[in-house]
Amino acid sequence: MSTPHDPKKFRPNVGLALFHRDGLVFLGKRANTEGPYQWQMPQGGVDRGEKPVEAAYRELEEEVGVRAQHVDLLEETADWLYYEFPIDVRTQMKPRGRYLGQRQKWFAFRFKGRDADIRLDMHTPEFVDWRWAPLESAPGLVIPFKRPTYEEVAQRFAKFSVGVSK
Repeated sequence: MSTPHDPKKFRPNVGLALFHRDGLVFLGKRANTEGPYQWQMPQGGVDRGEKPVEAAYRELEEEVGVRAQHVDLLEETADWLYYEFPIDVRTQMKPRGRYLGQRQKWFAFRFKGRDADIRLDMHTPEFVDWRWAPLESAPGLVIPFKRPTYEEVAQRFAKFSVGVSK
């Protein structure tokens, strides 16, 4: 069975669904953005030679300051989820047009730390604010070209949006 996407044309990336004990998911408000679609879950590139799970833990710490000891890994998607960049986004990238979009492995984590363990200033801030929100609300808050991926993630990880006892 062939894939509809050429993986070489899509930047390898990880997406992170960080679930609170009560079943809500972490959403960050992107820095330097305007308009209604400013919220998303953390995500980031997979470095050369890095395994996706290693990238997931690194990005979790870089983007939201959450260390490995503050989470339990619940699931990794078996396949890659793809989205394409709109042409205006593609032309602004350097080098121009290198990637058509991103291919993402998604990871579900259960957060077992405290809200104070979340730090948006560990590296160059990607988010200016954050909140816990229902997973099913995420697709409507993310930039539209990522929405189908978020709908898929919300479906696959819905089982983790149920609270767990403390």
